[in-house]
Amino acid sequence: MSHYFDHEPAGPSDERSVEVTLPDLSFTMTTDRGVFSHGRLDTGTSLLLRTAPPLPATGDLLDLGCGAGPIALTMAHRSPGATVHAVDVNARARELCRRNAAALGLANVLVSAPDDVDPDLQFAAIWSNPPIRVGKPALHQLLGTWLGRLAPDGSAVLVIQRHLGADSLQRWLTDQGYRTERSASRAGFRVLSITTFGGSQPTER
Repeated sequence: MSHYFDHEPAGPSDERSVEVTLPDLSFTMTTDRGVFSHGRLDTGTSLLLRTAPPLPATGDLLDLGCGAGPIALTMAHRSPGATVHAVDVNARARELCRRNAAALGLANVLVSAPDDVDPDLQFAAIWSNPPIRVGKPALHQLLGTWLGRLAPDGSAVLVIQRHLGADSLQRWLTDQGYRTERSASRAGFRVLSITTFGGSQPTER
């Protein structure tokens, strides 16, 4: 069985257009089978995009697990002076995100596989609808790695389904030394806003 977090999803292509309509912008993007949220903008991502705080105008921003790119494309629209790094293990997702950014004329979107991102790069903001279904150990490793790349004054926003462990993940992030607050809750999803304490990264435990 193929999953959206596979490196090379199986199954034939089935591209579908999706209209993303937000209070401040709208755009059309292409989705495909084997990539998260085929044929629609999922409820969690919509909630994140509608409730996330304003982005820094410049610097490096990260969409972790970009899929077809709704988060990265929105970040790029909202902060045209920033570089948006769209990262995904799924090769089909990366190609879709590249095509969608090009079709919208968003030259500030840089799509990469995780291992191709400069490990010394620090991000002013991270937005993500993370792949909860990879399992708790893999998810904790993923978030531990990328949240560790937040700039000292950076922040992250995650959206998680409540019944898939949003509250336990909030407790885990707090235990790791991150200031973690629930900034929105709707339709069975939690939006978690994350910052470091005192502008410094937590120490390993």
